[in-house]
Amino acid sequence: MALQLGDVVPNFTADTTHGRIDFHDWAGENWVVLFSHPKDFTPVCTTELGEVARLHDAFAARGVKVIALSVDRVEDHHRWLGDIAETQGQTVTYPLIADPERVVAGLYGMIHPNASNTLTVRSVFVIDPTRKLRLTLTYPASTGRDFAEILRVIDSLQLTDGFAVATPVNWRRGDDVIIVPAVTDAEAVARFPKGFRRLKPYLRITPQPDI
Repeated sequence: MALQLGDVVPNFTADTTHGRIDFHDWAGENWVVLFSHPKDFTPVCTTELGEVARLHDAFAARGVKVIALSVDRVEDHHRWLGDIAETQGQTVTYPLIADPERVVAGLYGMIHPNASNTLTVRSVFVIDPTRKLRLTLTYPASTGRDFAEILRVIDSLQLTDGFAVATPVNWRRGDDVIIVPAVTDAEAVARFPKGFRRLKPYLRITPQPDI
Protein backbone atom coordinates (compact mmCIF):
# COMPACT_ATOMS: atom_id res chain seq x y z
CA MET A 1 0.00 0.00 0.00
CA ALA A 2 1.35 3.41 -0.98
CA LEU A 3 2.44 5.85 1.69
CA GLN A 4 -0.28 8.35 2.51
CA LEU A 5 -0.20 11.78 4.11
CA GLY A 6 -0.04 11.50 7.88
CA ASP A 7 1.65 8.07 7.83
CA VAL A 8 4.80 7.57 9.87
CA VAL A 9 7.40 6.92 7.19
CA PRO A 10 9.30 3.63 7.22
CA ASN A 11 12.72 3.53 8.81
CA PHE A 12 15.69 2.00 7.03
CA THR A 13 19.45 1.66 7.22
CA ALA A 14 21.49 2.39 4.11
CA ASP A 15 24.92 3.31 2.84
CA THR A 16 25.31 6.94 1.81
CA THR A 17 28.04 9.31 0.73
CA HIS A 18 28.23 10.28 4.42
CA GLY A 19 28.52 6.70 5.66
CA ARG A 20 25.89 4.23 6.83
CA ILE A 21 22.81 5.81 8.42
CA ASP A 22 19.70 4.84 10.31
CA PHE A 23 17.19 7.13 8.64
CA HIS A 24 15.08 8.03 11.67
CA ASP A 25 18.18 8.62 13.79
CA TRP A 26 19.74 10.73 11.03
CA ALA A 27 16.56 12.83 10.74
CA GLY A 28 16.61 13.68 14.44
CA GLU A 29 14.12 16.41 15.33
CA ASN A 30 14.28 18.06 11.92
CA TRP A 31 12.03 18.34 8.93
CA VAL A 32 13.36 16.19 6.08
CA VAL A 33 13.17 16.31 2.30
CA LEU A 34 13.90 12.89 0.82
CA PHE A 35 14.04 12.93 -2.97
CA SER A 36 14.89 10.28 -5.52
CA HIS A 37 16.43 10.67 -8.94
CA PRO A 38 16.48 8.05 -11.68
CA LYS A 39 20.21 7.59 -12.18
CA ASP A 40 23.66 9.07 -11.61
CA PHE A 41 25.50 10.71 -14.51
CA THR A 42 22.27 11.89 -16.15
CA PRO A 43 21.64 15.48 -17.23
CA VAL A 44 18.43 16.51 -15.46
CA CYS A 45 19.53 14.90 -12.19
CA THR A 46 22.84 16.75 -12.35
CA THR A 47 21.04 20.10 -12.50
CA GLU A 48 18.65 19.14 -9.70
CA LEU A 49 21.32 18.06 -7.23
CA GLY A 50 23.27 21.21 -7.98
CA GLU A 51 20.21 23.36 -7.32
CA VAL A 52 19.49 21.67 -4.00
CA ALA A 53 23.11 22.30 -3.02
CA ARG A 54 22.68 25.98 -3.96
CA LEU A 55 19.59 26.14 -1.72
CA HIS A 56 21.42 24.70 1.30
CA ASP A 57 21.00 27.83 3.43
CA ALA A 58 17.30 28.15 2.53
CA PHE A 59 16.59 24.61 3.70
CA ALA A 60 18.75 25.00 6.81
CA ALA A 61 16.94 28.22 7.79
CA ARG A 62 13.71 26.21 7.90
CA GLY A 63 15.21 23.40 9.98
CA VAL A 64 15.16 21.02 7.01
CA LYS A 65 17.67 18.26 6.31
CA VAL A 66 17.92 17.07 2.70
CA ILE A 67 18.85 13.60 1.46
CA ALA A 68 18.82 12.17 -2.06
CA LEU A 69 18.57 8.62 -3.40
CA SER A 70 19.15 6.62 -6.53
CA VAL A 71 19.65 2.94 -7.29
CA ASP A 72 23.36 3.50 -7.98
CA ARG A 73 26.25 2.54 -5.72
CA VAL A 74 28.05 4.83 -3.28
CA GLU A 75 31.16 4.66 -5.47
CA ASP A 76 29.14 6.02 -8.41
CA HIS A 77 27.68 8.77 -6.24
CA HIS A 78 31.14 9.93 -5.17
CA ARG A 79 32.41 10.03 -8.76
CA TRP A 80 29.31 11.92 -9.91
CA LEU A 81 29.68 14.61 -7.24
CA GLY A 82 32.74 15.90 -9.07
CA ASP A 83 30.70 16.37 -12.25
CA ILE A 84 28.02 18.25 -10.33
CA ALA A 85 30.60 20.60 -8.82
CA GLU A 86 32.22 21.16 -12.20
CA THR A 87 29.07 21.78 -14.25
CA GLN A 88 26.77 23.40 -11.66
CA GLY A 89 29.33 25.29 -9.59
CA GLN A 90 27.97 23.76 -6.38
CA THR A 91 29.44 21.33 -3.86
CA VAL A 92 26.88 18.79 -2.68
CA THR A 93 27.13 18.63 1.11
CA TYR A 94 24.00 16.57 1.80
CA PRO A 95 24.08 12.75 1.69
CA LEU A 96 23.17 10.60 -1.30
CA ILE A 97 21.67 7.20 -0.46
CA ALA A 98 22.90 4.19 -2.42
CA ASP A 99 20.03 1.79 -3.08
CA PRO A 100 21.29 -0.76 -5.63
CA GLU A 101 19.03 -3.48 -4.20
CA ARG A 102 16.06 -1.08 -4.39
CA VAL A 103 15.13 -1.68 -0.75
CA VAL A 104 14.34 1.95 0.10
CA ALA A 105 12.78 2.50 -3.32
CA GLY A 106 10.40 -0.35 -2.57
CA LEU A 107 9.52 0.90 0.91
CA TYR A 108 8.65 4.34 -0.42
CA GLY A 109 7.09 3.33 -3.75
CA MET A 110 9.70 5.15 -5.81
CA ILE A 111 9.66 2.69 -8.72
CA HIS A 112 6.64 2.96 -11.01
CA PRO A 113 6.73 -0.10 -13.29
CA ASN A 114 4.80 1.50 -16.14
CA ALA A 115 7.47 4.21 -16.29
CA SER A 116 10.49 1.98 -15.55
CA ASN A 117 10.93 -1.40 -13.92
CA THR A 118 14.40 -0.58 -12.67
CA LEU A 119 14.84 3.17 -12.12
CA THR A 120 13.21 5.44 -9.55
CA VAL A 121 10.94 8.26 -10.66
CA ARG A 122 11.50 11.79 -9.33
CA SER A 123 9.76 11.37 -5.98
CA VAL A 124 9.74 13.96 -3.20
CA PHE A 125 8.76 13.24 0.40
CA VAL A 126 8.48 16.04 2.96
CA ILE A 127 8.59 14.57 6.46
CA ASP A 128 7.97 16.44 9.70
CA PRO A 129 9.86 16.08 13.00
CA THR A 130 7.39 13.42 14.21
CA ARG A 131 8.36 11.26 11.17
CA LYS A 132 4.97 11.85 9.53
CA LEU A 133 4.64 12.28 5.78
CA ARG A 134 3.32 15.75 5.00
CA LEU A 135 3.80 16.05 1.22
CA THR A 136 4.48 13.79 -1.74
CA LEU A 137 5.30 14.86 -5.28
CA THR A 138 6.07 12.65 -8.28
CA TYR A 139 7.67 13.89 -11.47
CA PRO A 140 8.59 11.96 -14.62
CA ALA A 141 12.22 11.36 -15.47
CA SER A 142 12.13 13.96 -18.25
CA THR A 143 11.06 16.88 -16.04
CA GLY A 144 13.24 18.59 -13.46
CA ARG A 145 11.60 19.65 -10.22
CA ASP A 146 10.94 23.18 -8.98
CA PHE A 147 12.60 23.23 -5.56
CA ALA A 148 11.36 26.75 -4.90
CA GLU A 149 7.88 25.21 -4.85
CA ILE A 150 9.03 22.61 -2.33
CA LEU A 151 10.36 25.39 -0.09
CA ARG A 152 7.05 27.24 -0.51
CA VAL A 153 5.08 24.22 0.67
CA ILE A 154 7.38 23.75 3.66
CA ASP A 155 6.76 27.40 4.58
CA SER A 156 3.04 26.75 4.41
CA LEU A 157 3.20 23.55 6.45
CA GLN A 158 5.29 25.13 9.18
CA LEU A 159 3.04 28.18 9.34
CA THR A 160 -0.23 26.27 9.39
CA ASP A 161 1.08 23.89 12.06
CA GLY A 162 1.49 26.88 14.38
CA PHE A 163 -1.61 28.90 13.61
CA ALA A 164 -5.25 28.18 12.73
CA VAL A 165 -4.77 29.31 9.14
CA ALA A 166 -4.52 27.91 5.63
CA THR A 167 -2.61 29.37 2.70
CA PRO A 168 -4.44 30.40 -0.48
CA VAL A 169 -3.55 29.80 -4.11
CA ASN A 170 -0.08 30.97 -5.15
CA TRP A 171 0.72 31.99 -1.57
CA ARG A 172 4.27 33.08 -0.75
CA ARG A 173 5.71 33.87 2.66
CA GLY A 174 4.55 37.35 3.67
CA ASP A 175 1.23 37.15 1.79
CA ASP A 176 -2.14 37.19 3.51
CA VAL A 177 -3.57 33.89 4.74
CA ILE A 178 -7.00 32.38 5.37
CA ILE A 179 -8.50 31.78 8.81
CA VAL A 180 -9.74 28.19 8.99
CA PRO A 181 -13.55 27.79 9.19
CA ALA A 182 -13.38 26.05 12.60
CA VAL A 183 -12.43 29.40 14.19
CA THR A 184 -15.44 31.60 14.94
CA ASP A 185 -15.43 35.33 14.24
CA ALA A 186 -15.28 36.03 17.97
CA GLU A 187 -12.30 33.73 18.37
CA ALA A 188 -10.65 35.26 15.30
CA VAL A 189 -10.78 38.74 16.84
CA ALA A 190 -8.76 37.45 19.81
CA ARG A 191 -6.43 35.17 17.88
CA PHE A 192 -5.60 37.52 15.00
CA PRO A 193 -4.95 41.00 16.44
CA LYS A 194 -3.96 42.35 13.03
CA GLY A 195 -7.62 42.02 12.06
CA PHE A 196 -9.30 40.20 9.19
CA ARG A 197 -11.55 40.77 6.19
CA ARG A 198 -14.74 38.68 6.03
CA LEU A 199 -15.44 38.03 2.34
CA LYS A 200 -17.77 35.14 3.12
CA PRO A 201 -18.53 33.33 6.38
CA TYR A 202 -16.06 30.64 5.26
CA LEU A 203 -13.52 33.00 3.66
CA ARG A 204 -11.74 35.39 6.03
CA ILE A 205 -8.41 36.93 5.13
CA THR A 206 -5.77 38.04 7.64
CA PRO A 207 -2.11 39.09 7.44
CA GLN A 208 0.40 36.32 8.03
CA PRO A 209 0.38 36.04 11.83
CA ASP A 210 4.03 35.25 12.53
CA ILE A 211 5.64 38.30 10.94
